[in-house]
Amino acid sequence: MEQSPDISGSPSTLTIEQLLLESRRGLERVHPSDLEREMAAGALVVDTRPADQRERDGDLPGAVVIDRNVLEWRLDPSCPHRLPVSDDHGRRIVVVCNEGYSSSLAAHTLQRLGLARATDLIGGFQAWAALRKQSG
Repeated sequence: MEQSPDISGSPSTLTIEQLLLESRRGLERVHPSDLEREMAAGALVVDTRPADQRERDGDLPGAVVIDRNVLEWRLDPSCPHRLPVSDDHGRRIVVVCNEGYSSSLAAHTLQRLGLARATDLIGGFQAWAALRKQSG
């Protein structure tokens, strides 16, 4: 999307909150209680949390860990650096970060790469972990 100039003639800018809202408009975000069902249906769940957060809080069972800084290269089916599990533009991908913010931006970027079913987990790993703790 091209930026329109503001009164001073410079390109208009967005705040991070505006960018986040814009990114989420096209996402069918997943509630933590639905994550297991998404996985059972064949969704690729991608944990983008840094190593220190995974060490502190634990792993997300069944998720593939991909560092955020290489996410697009690993998941673009047309990229020679993609992971073998990323071979279908139509596959459902659920990106998970710590609290559900950077994952929204990442999922939006994946959609722009043609992965139309990419989305993220509402509340991220922390919401999933809290729900799991309540359940059991």
